[in-house]
Amino acid sequence: MTIALTRPTADLYDSWAAAVDEFGGIHIDGSGMTAPTDSERGTFDELLTKARELADTSIPAPDGRVHNDLFWITDDGEVVGFVSFRHELNEWLRHFGGHIGYSVRPTRRRQGYAHAGLALAMDRARELGLESVMLTCDDDNAGSYRTIEGAGGVLQDVVDAAEQGHPRLRRYWIEL
Repeated sequence: MTIALTRPTADLYDSWAAAVDEFGGIHIDGSGMTAPTDSERGTFDELLTKARELADTSIPAPDGRVHNDLFWITDDGEVVGFVSFRHELNEWLRHFGGHIGYSVRPTRRRQGYAHAGLALAMDRARELGLESVMLTCDDDNAGSYRTIEGAGGVLQDVVDAAEQGHPRLRRYWIEL
């Protein structure tokens, strides 16, 4: 396996679309949008532009947003998952989202990709000088909270997140 965090690129369009399709075409953390049909290829190109703009710290982040690196977890050129790394926390992220979000294709779960993607995202956080990062996951997502705890995550609390479509969220901090 050659696992890497790869910035969104048109070269991996087919693999990205197949990965998003595994999630039923729904928006997942780090993907940037739902899977387009071939006739919506322009929408994908907009994703690439949006991903570059959100990561570009030389320009202000859009209102209500923070600078955000969107990455694809790749293994030998195949998109196996997604990572969204937020450079800082705004009020919403402090309560519901955290610095790092990740998702792994259903067919590629339980193969170490979430662990590897999280470790690489933590390396990015260190590059930016962060001393700790916050992550959240659904309270009933044992795979995710085990991944976070395995990376050194310390549970801060469990909060009601019904207004966000999640019954309860676990909030963790990882010291870098």
